[in-house]
Formats: sequence, structure tokens, C-alpha cells
Amino acid sequence: MSAQIIDGKAISSQIKDELKIKTAELKEKGIEVTLAVILVGEDPASQVYVRNKKKACEYIGYRSLSYELPVSTTQEELLNLISDLNARDDVDGILVQMPLPDHINEKDVINAISPAKDVDGFHPMNVGALCIGEEGFVSCTPAGVIQLLKRGCEGTIDIAGKECVIIGRSNIVGKPMALLMLRENATVTVAHSRTKDIANVCKRADIIIAAVGKAGFVTKDFVKEGAVVIDVGINRGADGKLCGDVAFDEVSQVAGAITPVPGGVGPMTIAMLMNNCLEAALLHNNLK
Repeated sequence: MSAQIIDGKAISSQIKDELKIKTAELKEKGIEVTLAVILVGEDPASQVYVRNKKKACEYIGYRSLSYELPVSTTQEELLNLISDLNARDDVDGILVQMPLPDHINEKDVINAISPAKDVDGFHPMNVGALCIGEEGFVSCTPAGVIQLLKRGCEGTIDIAGKECVIIGRSNIVGKPMALLMLRENATVTVAHSRTKDIANVCKRADIIIAAVGKAGFVTKDFVKEGAVVIDVGINRGADGKLCGDVAFDEVSQVAGAITPVPGGVGPMTIAMLMNNCLEAALLHNNLK
């Protein structure tokens, strides 16, 4: 048996094409979706991420505003810029690329962004809305995983009623992922570094979502035959190549469906960011 590959590149392209059509319809009404992206410093990985976000905006038809600030930028200067963007009527979404330099408090920056423009879904008000089942922006990577499950394998993966084990409890992936899976009526277990006999906990899962940050952590011993395995991890192996948290070659022999790294969850994060931007524009223009 060899697992079906869930193609994140193809699904993200599908979502961006859908957004492109909706964006064109908004433009006909005189509405231009605008995302402001702030980058502080010259972290090479962050520069790549920002470049990819700008490309996605250009493809879909969004207007993107770019603020590339020196590493010497003070927290006060950054917060003042965010305050200005919050007040601007021509800006729908604000994204501050993480990580920030050590002298800037990420929590203060996240809290400064208006919840209505928080397209990353990190603001406590949006996280709280997810917790109590209300409308709000959802963190992009977990939202992307839901779309992979719903659209992957010709839409044959049914989440409702399934046992799901999420490995990892971070604020960005693990916790919101658990809440989203509950919203989809899965039975959810969150496993982590203190979980005893983690392989056996995972072995009962119909769906495993690995977000632990350790290359090859999930082996075939974690996976029951036919389970769906979603690999959120992005690590660099000894050979310099990107790899996930799942030992892909061996797990793909027992899983029913699996995401590759790269080309699985990664492209979905930007697609869902773009989706959040459109949602922000609809909200801003009282169309939702």
C-alpha cells in the first residue's frame, strides 16, 4: 500500500484562483483589497516569505503596501506605524512578519494590530472568538490544514466523527488546530513533549497532524493503516534539504493519505492569508 499524496500546491492554486474571481468582482464595485506588510530587519527567510506574499497579492489582484524597516527600528516606531495603518481607511489587512528583532516585544506588536485587520489571526480577540465559536480571523496554517483535509483526495476525507491526534501545542498551530478540528466535529487529542507513550496515542488516530518541529519524529510505528497524516513541520535535514516532522518514505507505506514537505501545508499558509485579506475587505466594506 502506498498513500495518496495530498497536493498543497494544487489546492492552494485552486483557492487563489477562486479569490482572484472574487477580487475582480469587488473591483467592479470600486473596492480594492489592500494588505500592508511590515518587515523589520533583514532575516533571509523572512524576506523570502514577504516576497512570496507580495507575489500572491499580485496574482490575485490585491494592492500590497510594503514597509521594510531597518533592524534598528524601535518598538515605539513600529507601534506608531501600526497605529497609522489601523486608522487608514484604504488598508484592509496588516501583517507584521515574524520573528522580530530581540528588542521588540512580539506580544505587544500583535496586540497593537486592530482585530479587524489582523489577517494572521494572532490577536487575542480573534483567538478568543475561535475558542467560543464566533466569527474572527483564524491562524493561517491551521486554516490551511482544514482545507487540505476538505479538498484533498477528491474531497473523500470526512473529518466529522474521526479521531484526530495533533502533535504540538503551540499558539500558532497546535492550539488553534485543535479548536478547528473540534469545530469540524472531530474527537481531538493534543499530544506533546510530556505525553507518555506518544506512539500508541497516535496509533489510534484516523487523522494525525504533526507540528512538533522535529525532523522525522513521526515514524510508521505512530500510524495505523489507512490514517491521514498531515505534516506541518519544516526542518532542514543533514543533507540540507527541507523535510517535515514525518518520516515520509516509511509512513507513506502505511498511511492512506499524506502531505509532502515541501509542497504540502506550506503553500496553504499563504493561500489562507490571502483568504483572510478578502474576508477583511468584506468586513471593512460591510459586505459580510
